[in-house]
Amino acid sequence: MSLRGLGAIVVGTLALWPAVLLAGPTREEALKALADTGSVDSRRQGARALGETGLMADLPKLAAALRDADPLVREVAESAMWQVWSRSGDATIDRLFATGLEQMQARRGDEAVDTFSEIIRRRPEFAEGWNKRATVYYLLGEYKKSLADCDEVMKRNPYHFGALSGYGMIYMQLDQPATALEYFEQALRVNPNLESTRQTIEILKTLLIQRRKDTI
Repeated sequence: MSLRGLGAIVVGTLALWPAVLLAGPTREEALKALADTGSVDSRRQGARALGETGLMADLPKLAAALRDADPLVREVAESAMWQVWSRSGDATIDRLFATGLEQMQARRGDEAVDTFSEIIRRRPEFAEGWNKRATVYYLLGEYKKSLADCDEVMKRNPYHFGALSGYGMIYMQLDQPATALEYFEQALRVNPNLESTRQTIEILKTLLIQRRKDTI
């Protein structure tokens, strides 16, 4: 039998299977798999599945997985958290969000601000709308506005290590290294896998030590 013929049989067979058999794990199954301390493969699969099905309520368990003994579980859990954060639960808002991301990538900052502002107006509980506007404001040099939006992110999502790192970057721009250090350390406490943040912390500590010496 030719490969094309075999492929047709396989596709035809799959079409007859119930949809439930072709679907990935449910959210409940993914949570159970993530908690399986006896199987690293289960935890990897659970974290990956939660990227597709997880809710904001699942963030504590994904955050705990950032400390898993397996590096791939940690990596997938971090990615899953970003996926969860980026889902608003509203298809229209999600389309607007995608548009805002495209505008950011195209460096159309003012347009991106308008798009994320509209998302915030329509769905203020969606923390990632605030976070992305904070990012755009940072890129535009609007540091006070960016800080205000970071505050709104953290009210809605205390696990947002990205926003915590954002505070640090802003305070570095404002030449407030001690405050920047505090926020970078908070980000690392939430997600200990942020190697660039860890390196920045060491640089800031060295800088602060030198500044103290210079004042003596």
